[in-house]
Amino acid sequence: ATITVLHAAFSTYEHLSHLKALGRPEGSLPVDIVFEALAALFLGVLGASLNAPPLKDITWQSEMKKRSIDEMDSRLGFASYVNRGRTFISTSKDEKSALKRN
Repeated sequence: ATITVLHAAFSTYEHLSHLKALGRPEGSLPVDIVFEALAALFLGVLGASLNAPPLKDITWQSEMKKRSIDEMDSRLGFASYVNRGRTFISTSKDEKSALKRN
C-alpha cells in the first residue's frame, strides 16, 4: 500500500507539472490517479485493521475480574473540593481601602 501511495503522489506531481508547463494550472486529475489513490487508501485501512491487536474490554466488570474488592480502595481521599479562586481573584488590603475611599 505504501508503494501505491507513493506512486499516486508522484503521478499527481507529474500531472500537475505537465499542466503547469502547458500553461493550464487549473485542471482535474486523471481518473486512473484518483482510483490509484483510493485503492491505496482502502489497502492501507484494511492492512491497519488486520494488523491491529485484539480489542480489550474496558468495562468495570472486566476490570473487577482481574482484581479483588480488597484491592480497590473506595475512599475518596484524592478528591479535594477546596479551590483557591479567592486567592487569585482577591485584591490586597491597600487596594481594597483605596477602592472604598473612591
